[in-house]
Amino acid sequence: MWGCRARALVCVWEVRLAGFLGRRLLSSNAASGKSNAGQCWNCGSAGGVESGDGFFCEHCRALQPPDPTRDYFSLMNCHRSFRVDVMKLQHRYQQLQRLVHPDFFSQKSQTEKHFSEKHSTLVNDAYKTLQAPLSRGLYLVS
Repeated sequence: MWGCRARALVCVWEVRLAGFLGRRLLSSNAASGKSNAGQCWNCGSAGGVESGDGFFCEHCRALQPPDPTRDYFSLMNCHRSFRVDVMKLQHRYQQLQRLVHPDFFSQKSQTEKHFSEKHSTLVNDAYKTLQAPLSRGLYLVS
């Protein structure tokens, strides 16, 4: 009964303590980006991650940790092909940055700020890689 709530409370306490001390606490599951599959780090709801892009919990709307193994093409809603619609790619990039850019999380918790930075970095890397034909081709063959 207290398992999920106790873990969430300990996690929040550790993150607040780390913020108070001026450093990130990487041993915490939430702070390191590790979470139970489909479980929100903030409210602990099972299956709480939105089915859309998986960026936010559908119950508490907290930003979730990014999946570093996610394919750049799926992140940017492009077909896995050498030919990419650059205008569509740019539109998707701007759309994602409006969702996860760190400037929009300045009043949120340290954990969400950290996740926002990671998401934004992932989106930037995907955009830079898929925008240029040479890097896109190298990404396809790797």
